Amino acid sequence: MSNPMGLVLLRAMDPVASGRRAVRHRIRHWSHTVGFDDAPFPPDHRGNVLVVGAVYAGERLDGVLSCGVRRDGVNATARLAACIKQSRFYPQLHAVLLQGIAFAGFNVVDIHGLSTVLTRPVMVVVRRRPNLPAIRRALLTRVRGGARKWHLVERAGFVEEIGGVFIQRAGISADAAAAVLCRHARHGNLPEPLRTAHLIAGGVTRGESSGRP
Repeated sequence: MSNPMGLVLLRAMDPVASGRRAVRHRIRHWSHTVGFDDAPFPPDHRGNVLVVGAVYAGERLDGVLSCGVRRDGVNATARLAACIKQSRFYPQLHAVLLQGIAFAGFNVVDIHGLSTVLTRPVMVVVRRRPNLPAIRRALLTRVRGGARKWHLVERAGFVEEIGGVFIQRAGISADAAAAVLCRHARHGNLPEPLRTAHLIAGGVTRGESSGRP
């Protein structure tokens, strides 16, 4: 006679099955995410630049956020924090994704400060490994307050390759970051919230979206 209870016990003791369940649980946990990208702007532009956030609940686009950050300014961290915390989506959010560590040129985000204010993990996600020496030269020679901004880039931590993209992270482990990417990458390696934010920002500004984020 079969022993269904014994079979259940064996399954529960199977480390491979338990590992798969743990992975599925981690992936489900990261279902509510927002991704931010900035809109294109002409080289001679001064003043605020549009930043768009695409909020996802699982596979569904659940909402859109927007704010303005100053070209080469210092207010990106504060503006993103206010934009997220004042939104109706904030209580459900599991993580915040950024398309690059700087918006509107060299308005660098303090990802650890943002994570602390929001009590949410923050991840910088880009397709290509950033050229940090070139960024450092540009900040220290061409940008007002560049030394402080370079400190924020350094403080963001080592650039890691995970899931075919390059990330910096605050408030989240490498394994959890991989789960976020796995949960939200559906058309290539870039998470869908970032891809959608890029398309919306370009379409609103230029009348038509173009290019890959």
